[in-house]
Amino acid sequence: MSYGVVRVTGDDRIEFVDDAVSNHVPRTDGEGVYALLLDPQGGIETELYVYNAGERLLLFVPPERTTPLVEDWSGKVFIQDVAIENATDDLAVFGVHGPNATEKVASVLGGAAAPEPRLSFVRGSMEQCGVTVIATDAPTGEEGYEVVCDAADAPRVFDTLLTRGVNAAPFGYRTWELLTAEAGTPLFGFELEGKIPNVAGVRNALDFEKGCYVGQEVVSKVENRGRPSERLVGLRTDAVPETGAAVFDGDSAVGEVTRGFESPTLDTPAAVAYVGFETDGEVTVRVDGSEVAATVDPLPLVDTDERSARVPSYPEPNG
Repeated sequence: MSYGVVRVTGDDRIEFVDDAVSNHVPRTDGEGVYALLLDPQGGIETELYVYNAGERLLLFVPPERTTPLVEDWSGKVFIQDVAIENATDDLAVFGVHGPNATEKVASVLGGAAAPEPRLSFVRGSMEQCGVTVIATDAPTGEEGYEVVCDAADAPRVFDTLLTRGVNAAPFGYRTWELLTAEAGTPLFGFELEGKIPNVAGVRNALDFEKGCYVGQEVVSKVENRGRPSERLVGLRTDAVPETGAAVFDGDSAVGEVTRGFESPTLDTPAAVAYVGFETDGEVTVRVDGSEVAATVDPLPLVDTDERSARVPSYPEPNG
């Protein structure tokens, strides 16, 4: 998995992080939460999975945001007992996803059962290597776990996941992007960066009762309006559009594609796009200089066994 890892230690670690992020940081060892860092205009600067690992917090963030986050937070530590470190090179993280993911993890994990509920974790071992296994939020629409180990143990743990216990096969980031797009799960590099979280639909990252954090006022205003100006949807198209392709309703540009792909499940070209909130039904998409027919569909685009809390949910257009 492509994560940067930030380690936060010190007696004031929970309060320090909680003051900055959009969701409450868990206070119990073994629990995690999905949260965001916002800019003053309410746009998403960084997404974070924050895990309470006893005497430390581990934050999984987009890799390109790791160094800026460590530098920014380190400069804001004054009298608090807090230390912030880039731990990316110390750890390896592997994703295990699919309808048999629980059986796969159980077949190779020693000393613990597969964790539940979502975003909780257990500690155990794989082939005498210490591991932490996290229950994911089902971003691919199927059961999912992440296996964390010391970087030195990564080859052995990876080999264990591939060759021992229940059968498994490796897959890469292009497949990851395709599976998450079909499942309607927005990704930081495509749908989230710079967007207001309620517009992106990731309301699960927001605690509307917690104290003030940067961007909260904007987020609250959008929430109080009841519906944002645009929404994230799926498109069934006649050809695969590129990221950034314009979406038209008649002669009016009403949105932009974030990901286009050939969907193996639908057996048709498809896309994820932001469109004006009231946009629905038949539209067109610019592909290679021409406009091709497309149909607006709510996310997810396919039926899935599981559903991530990150899948957008909005009021009905014209509702």
